[in-house]
Amino acid sequence: MNPIVEKVYQIGIIPVIAFNSVDEALPLCKALAEGGLPAAEVTFRTACAEECIRKIHEEMPEMLLGAGTVLTCEQADRAMAAGASFIVAPGFDPEVCKHVIDKGGIMMPGTASAGEMQQAMNMGCEALKFFPAEANGGVGMLKNIGAALKGARWMCTGGVNAKNVNDYLGYDQIFAVGGTWMCKSDVIKAGDWAKITAQSKEAVDTMLGLKLMHVGINTGNEEEAMKVANLIGSLLNMKVAPGNSSIFVGSKEFEIMKKPGRGTNGHIAIACNDIARAKWHMERRGFAFEDESTASMKDGKMVAIYLKDEIGGFAIHLLQK
Repeated sequence: MNPIVEKVYQIGIIPVIAFNSVDEALPLCKALAEGGLPAAEVTFRTACAEECIRKIHEEMPEMLLGAGTVLTCEQADRAMAAGASFIVAPGFDPEVCKHVIDKGGIMMPGTASAGEMQQAMNMGCEALKFFPAEANGGVGMLKNIGAALKGARWMCTGGVNAKNVNDYLGYDQIFAVGGTWMCKSDVIKAGDWAKITAQSKEAVDTMLGLKLMHVGINTGNEEEAMKVANLIGSLLNMKVAPGNSSIFVGSKEFEIMKKPGRGTNGHIAIACNDIARAKWHMERRGFAFEDESTASMKDGKMVAIYLKDEIGGFAIHLLQK
């Protein structure tokens, strides 16, 4: 995967912004970044778009910037010169696609049919925009097309919101979504940057779907493990189910280890919607993980990985839902 496309995937949600003035550029992007979304697709629908991209690129180089609603080769050139890392169009124009690709850029053309998608892929477009997503059949439409176009990867925009974002991101050929629900135009005009930060955090939390899966408790031997399991089961009126190396209590909310495992006291499993994406966002929050070579894999995908450090005597690991 191209590094830019991979970064888009890791961030997961790309805010789509139509700036009203250059003065909005930095405070809005700072609010998005503080909320966990260090990215923006700046639409070329407004006269200040090019200057906004340039200002953000120069003063916030950590922001991943795309230029949206790019309709011509001339606009694409201006956007890339200003600092846009990828170009997004509402439709599929072979001339613009070829121009951007020939200049070494990342082109995400808007596509709505299998024919457009196939042509764009054959031109060398690694990532496609599906637009307008909901109006064109949403995830169900892409699942039908994806069965034939196995190599297609989509960023979906148009009708994506907090309620359906995980329907889209739950399909593995959709690598990201674009949207405005965390930075609506009226909030931008009001300059309510704190609200945008809060809504961005909420969007990230919804996307990651972090959830306590189970708590593992270390014991010295099988006899001690059974004693602890029975106590917890009796306390909470939960069933006790012995396993090979541990004893589960309830619907596996508790795992009592028959001998000391990871962590001084045990381990805590946190489930998430996409483990690689959750890992990226947690690393951005300052948490370090063990080397990926130690991660548990299934069918070539990471399904579990531990943080480097314990918290309160417990090892912490992410677990794929």
